[in-house]
Amino acid sequence: MSQFFAMLFRMKHIQRWALMRNTRTENLSEHSLEVSIIAHLLALLKNERFGGELVPERAAVLALFHDASEILTGDMPTPVKYFNPGIRQAYREVEDVAREKLLTMLPGDLRDSYRELLVPEEKEAELWAIIKAADKLSALIKCVEERQMGNLEFLEAEQAQLEALRRMERPEVDCFLEEFLPAFQFTIDRLKQPEQDEPVPKTFPLI
Repeated sequence: MSQFFAMLFRMKHIQRWALMRNTRTENLSEHSLEVSIIAHLLALLKNERFGGELVPERAAVLALFHDASEILTGDMPTPVKYFNPGIRQAYREVEDVAREKLLTMLPGDLRDSYRELLVPEEKEAELWAIIKAADKLSALIKCVEERQMGNLEFLEAEQAQLEALRRMERPEVDCFLEEFLPAFQFTIDRLKQPEQDEPVPKTFPLI
């Protein structure tokens, strides 16, 4: 008997943004899906517009598993995780232990294959950089959605995510911010309108 997938499917019970007042809670399962979708797009943008040679499908699959360790550790709030280098290093070690624990739940003949999904490797550093950017974009979208609901709790987090994304100096990320992010402010009725009738703003309010 293997417990691996039963554990993996508990991602939907892990709540994010625990220190914040949320108008709508976000769980780890939906976050992972969003990061996967964004990572796939970023890899495509990198290839099509900036001469990259990434495999978008690989980026998407890695992103689906990027926070799997949080099934065991829970979601560590960012202000705590990055409070100082010592805490950050200790949390990395906890993440490593959690990943290894998950791997032990698999049949032996599958562990190496899933290790390649759960444990970042230097040879795929560029893909993991894409996933890190996608993770921050997903967090930014959450902040935008909360602001759209009138929740000012996320304003500072929104600005912090934007600044972090700008510091990455990744052209594919800039493309997302300019071309895709503004529409997250739209209502469903506006989203359904043809683009030529309702042009997307060229800049996002907080950029």
